[in-house]
Amino acid sequence: MQSLSPDEAFQFGCHRQVPCFNQCCRDLNQFLMPYDILRLKRRLGLNSDVFLKRFTRQHLGPRSGLPIVTLVPGDPTSLTCPFVTADGCHVYEDRPCSCRTYPLVRMLSRSRVSGKDDESYLLLKEPHCRGFEQANRQTLSQWIDHQKIAAYNRFNDPMLAIISLKNRRCSGPLDAASQHLFRLACYDLDSFRKAILGNCLPGAAVRGENLIRAAESNDETLLIESYRYIKKELFG
Repeated sequence: MQSLSPDEAFQFGCHRQVPCFNQCCRDLNQFLMPYDILRLKRRLGLNSDVFLKRFTRQHLGPRSGLPIVTLVPGDPTSLTCPFVTADGCHVYEDRPCSCRTYPLVRMLSRSRVSGKDDESYLLLKEPHCRGFEQANRQTLSQWIDHQKIAAYNRFNDPMLAIISLKNRRCSGPLDAASQHLFRLACYDLDSFRKAILGNCLPGAAVRGENLIRAAESNDETLLIESYRYIKKELFG
């Protein structure tokens, strides 16, 4: 791995002429963040509960003890991504954050001095990837802008903050009721919206006009409010 500054250039390209095209879309364990699910279910024209049942598995994170979601491979032998075709990714404009960030790895830490999040990026040069042989050169800032990574970071960072908060407040898995609530609010956004509007959520003290307005608004607004709800309801 190589650390990159915002204006530092690196050489990389991925397209059909690259000899290893599509090879990184197989033999993988693809984790999905809540915003990944939001974009994918909307791209496919599915409600979130249908998307989750059709394309994912749910587990408990071995370190965080929180529910996590992974893609079910399209081919059980090659473990190919269910959205990859011979011509490439057919959900490319809404592909998960980890796919669009590659070959970069984003590191996020909170400064003890300022209390703000500090981000840094590493270039992951895997020997099997032929993309590094391509003539394309771009700076880190150009790559982030071209791949539209900032929008994903905006919605992923609150989730990372919840994971950090949970690790500080309690160790081990959540109880069954809390696991269900976490999955509902973070991953199954359409069912969460129905629960809000149907007044079927626990924690009446933390429900309010903001959550109801978010449920009546768009998915992005509701996702941000769902993070706030989970932080308050599960971790005080």
